[in-house]
Amino acid sequence: MTALLPVPENDLSLPGLIDRAASMLSNAKTSAEILDAREMAGIAYDVAKRAARLRRAKDAHDALISAAHRAQAHALEIEAAAKRRLANEYDAAQARGEVAGHGRSKVEPSNVTTASDLGLRRDQIHDARLIRDAEAADPGFVRRTLDEKLQRGEEPTRSAVRKAAEERLQRSLDRLQRVQDSVRQIEATKPAPLTPEQQAIQIAVFGTQEDRAIHERLVEIVERIDEQPSPSEAVRRIPPASRHAVETAPVRRAAAWLTDFTTLYEQEVQNGTYATE
Repeated sequence: MTALLPVPENDLSLPGLIDRAASMLSNAKTSAEILDAREMAGIAYDVAKRAARLRRAKDAHDALISAAHRAQAHALEIEAAAKRRLANEYDAAQARGEVAGHGRSKVEPSNVTTASDLGLRRDQIHDARLIRDAEAADPGFVRRTLDEKLQRGEEPTRSAVRKAAEERLQRSLDRLQRVQDSVRQIEATKPAPLTPEQQAIQIAVFGTQEDRAIHERLVEIVERIDEQPSPSEAVRRIPPASRHAVETAPVRRAAAWLTDFTTLYEQEVQNGTYATE
């Protein structure tokens, strides 16, 4: 990991440290720069934490302690954002084969970077992925967790954010487990596929998909005609500007088709050729 950039003297104040961490993360282009931003946010968090504890020890006014807690929460939010970016960068580098898994495998080339080469421990990578995945599952959960702590007058801490992330992911896992259980139950109770003989009987009774579509189109035609006014009113209500577009020949063909269909269908039914027979 690269060394932290020196903090200018005028940035040693708590607001200056927080602003510097936010700026470093916003301008970070590489993994090393993201690590620097995370470290700077961590420094700001530690300073805010110490300030809050000192003020409590001195029985300072609640407003001063609250201000320190708000600064602590801001630093944690920046740190969490840096962790999410770090998790993405690390996983992408692993996918490209640029970073090895935990430890160096014997089958991997010696020039592959490891987590330890980057100055990262396994628990830090796990924590970064935990925050990243929880925020992806519930966008804004980090900010809400911190705000809830502040509203209750409690100190916002890393452990509180980590616990909230673990609980959020556990809820997601529980929901996934319930879905998987439901799918397995459906699969277990799903009827066996039809045999060729059963499929033939089904088609003979209910027809093919295209057969059923023919019936559905007939029903739709009748419903559309039922929605029309009487023929005389329909003629009267055709606007003059649209009369040139009305072709009676296709309408007559449609009427003739419906008449022929009706006649033939009634003959088939009268002769007892129901599909169910």
